[in-house]
Amino acid sequence: MVSRRKPSGRVGRRPSTTRGQISDLAIELFTENGFDSTSVDDIAEAAGIARRTFFRYFPSKNAVPWGDFDEQLAALRTLMAELPTNISLAEGIRSALLQFNTFPEDEKPVHRQRMELILRNSALQGYSTLMYEGWRGVIAEYVAARTDSSPTDHFPRTVGWMVLGVAMSAYEQWLTDETLELAQLLSDGTRSLYLGLDGAYALPPKEST
Repeated sequence: MVSRRKPSGRVGRRPSTTRGQISDLAIELFTENGFDSTSVDDIAEAAGIARRTFFRYFPSKNAVPWGDFDEQLAALRTLMAELPTNISLAEGIRSALLQFNTFPEDEKPVHRQRMELILRNSALQGYSTLMYEGWRGVIAEYVAARTDSSPTDHFPRTVGWMVLGVAMSAYEQWLTDETLELAQLLSDGTRSLYLGLDGAYALPPKEST
């Protein structure tokens, strides 16, 4: 039998009314009861909202682990648009990647749980592919703007895939060991953007700044 224990401290709580709040509550339920065993009704009850209200925030349960991802992508797009133009393309991407993936220390546990779900739950992989497409698109837009090309041209599209790979491998490694620093892993991963595969392989890890 799967435990149906509800998230702690929910009695008499005010309704959660943002995607981020609802997502955080759902992450706790998914962790305690399992993703498949947690229903939309369970999430709505924990958040203090009606089932129909849930669908105003998320199209499906599979979208919940991503939280307010559209808003985050908009923030990433703004961040990259405001980067100095006198830095290299690789340095701009590295800077944005580190800033985008920086979060307060007290949010680290729920963020690890979130990424465990996104990266390791087979039921989420199809939906995650759609989210990755949007993320790659923002990177490609930045590259296109810096190279006087289109986001759908080969080079911007290639860089989008490369940077997604850097981020994914950093998160996968981070989840294997709680002592690892995500920022360091992301920084190390971007060496290939500066040096190419042969150069990045030959050098020791670079200290993040």
